[in-house]
Amino acid sequence: MTFHWLLTVATLFAAVAAWTKARRLARRLERLTESYWELRYEHGQLRARVNRLDPEDSRAPGATEPARDAGTTAFVPLSSLRR
Repeated sequence: MTFHWLLTVATLFAAVAAWTKARRLARRLERLTESYWELRYEHGQLRARVNRLDPEDSRAPGATEPARDAGTTAFVPLSSLRR
């Protein structure tokens, strides 16, 4: 009977230790995620500032025109599509 109580206490101790570690890791993950998004936001702002200061540097090497955003669309009249 004493062995069962010792085993139960050891199991409870291990469960509390695992729960404490999991909470600590969850807080750390939350801080790291927040830091990641802050750095990403700052990187975007700095890139925009650099592009405003010197738009020539935003071009790809060897390109003759400024780089365009890949997500932009252009108007194409339907009459040009008929042939």
